Amino acid sequence: MQLSDIPFGTTDWAEIAPSEHPGESGEAFWRTRHFGDIRARMVEYTAGYLADHWCSKGHILLCLEGELVTELDDGRVFRLTPGQSYQVADQAEAHRSSTEVGAKLFIVD
Repeated sequence: MQLSDIPFGTTDWAEIAPSEHPGESGEAFWRTRHFGDIRARMVEYTAGYLADHWCSKGHILLCLEGELVTELDDGRVFRLTPGQSYQVADQAEAHRSSTEVGAKLFIVD
């Protein structure tokens, strides 16, 4: 990843209007900033959220609050709690997210 042409700045994520993304169950709320080709998001999943798709996009994801369950298409399952992260490359391993209790995440992709 090359970070270029991004002047220093700060982000107050509470000031960015969330966009709603319904899952198969529950909802996701994204607060999104774009920096050239890089997207940074503060994402909140409601309790009972299950993604409505398998994702092949690469991410670096940090769990800030709650608990996130990430299932890979090969059947492996990973449970993240606050302070834990995962990283995956584009087109590497399809994955989908769910949470029973809700989760707040910071994602860069």
